[in-house]
Amino acid sequence: MGLEQLKMNYLVIHKKYGLPSFQEMNEDFHIERIAEAETELLPAEVRRWMWEKYLNYMRFLEGILNPVNATIFIFSIIKTLSQEDKKRISEIYKKLMKEEINVIKLDLEFDEKKEAEFIKRSYKMWQEIKKQLSDVLVEAEKKFEIKQEENSKGYFG
Repeated sequence: MGLEQLKMNYLVIHKKYGLPSFQEMNEDFHIERIAEAETELLPAEVRRWMWEKYLNYMRFLEGILNPVNATIFIFSIIKTLSQEDKKRISEIYKKLMKEEINVIKLDLEFDEKKEAEFIKRSYKMWQEIKKQLSDVLVEAEKKFEIKQEENSKGYFG
């Protein structure tokens, strides 16, 4: 399809349904990758790329909330989280889980208008989640750095 053609096609559905701009969507979801594919169902493809990103974050959050087979990286983050942080992560996860149900329903039967509604609603939700998750991770990073400094003050002689 090509990137310029994708931008033109996206502009049509952007105007028709009041979607976020191509640039906004591309910055958050890298939808320019759609240009590599041929599709007549552009809203469904946009939704698919959005959902791919959400799934990656859901896996990360699942590791924190249920660290059965978690990596050392995840355990190091868990150690820095307060109960409030864990509660915020759980709320973020619930929002994404609810959207997963909507994605499954959209996959069952294509409806351009419903796809567009999902894109708008989900983009707005993502803006909130990004901020919330960023806040939690900044706090975790600060606590991790403090913990590292405390550990490095020990006697090794």
